[in-house]
Amino acid sequence: MLPAGVGVGWRPEIAGWVARLPGPAFCEVIAETLAPAAPPRGVVELRERGIPVVPHGVRLSLGGAEPVEASRVTHLAACAAALQAPLVSEHVAFVRAGGRDAGHLLPVPRTREALDVLAANIRRTQSELDVPLALEPIAALFDWPDDEYSEPDFLTELLERTGAMLLLDVANAYANAVNRGEDAEAALDRLPIDRIAYVHVAGGAEHADDPGIYHDTHTHPVPPAVLRLVGRLVERAEKPPPVMLERDGRYPPAAELRAELVAIATAAGYAAVGQPATGDTAVAG
Repeated sequence: MLPAGVGVGWRPEIAGWVARLPGPAFCEVIAETLAPAAPPRGVVELRERGIPVVPHGVRLSLGGAEPVEASRVTHLAACAAALQAPLVSEHVAFVRAGGRDAGHLLPVPRTREALDVLAANIRRTQSELDVPLALEPIAALFDWPDDEYSEPDFLTELLERTGAMLLLDVANAYANAVNRGEDAEAALDRLPIDRIAYVHVAGGAEHADDPGIYHDTHTHPVPPAVLRLVGRLVERAEKPPPVMLERDGRYPPAAELRAELVAIATAAGYAAVGQPATGDTAVAG
């Protein structure tokens, strides 16, 4: 699996900055942006440095009522093979239904029927993978009215039925707690953290028109409340899990990104990464 430490999500816009980091424990790349036969040079260079790279899928629609599309599963498996990845990850969500693509990750109803659908699609995906699959619960702005499970119970049952691992996005867990009016630490304590493969940490913000709604934007700085939740997770875990910064837009200067990595490392109890390198003054490159 992944080595302990702090990693970062590789994106083309910050490829130069990632390349200059002295020692990320691992990186993650969006699988749908990869051509397995010709990965981006920056990703290839990470692998040449011995840094594990995890393909992270966003389009499988594991929670969709239709069977997962064979071509998408094949692509994810090919990405894993091309990068010699130790695992791959996807979301507990659906993105299409009835031939229509929503363009967003949407929450599945937490019902017995939805569990059956998810388990079938996950097993179909696992059957073509040569590496483990980690599942990420999403940040949801609503819950379905016919839910039969709490989120922790739903996830625990899903992981037990499929043997999959958990990709825990602490920012998602925080967003869901805020939007459901729950205590974030208490909600985290009920999740199956013994199945964690690795952890996302990302920024977000309250909705401008509704301060009671929190959006997991991936374009804002990581707030102190999310960093505190990382610390809570480490307190509960047998050992600190691999953690990574996930950023998907509005990239700040390199110094600010480094500071976020240091803050995440501190919260997780790791040595800081991303210290300045000679000539490291820009983000993109």
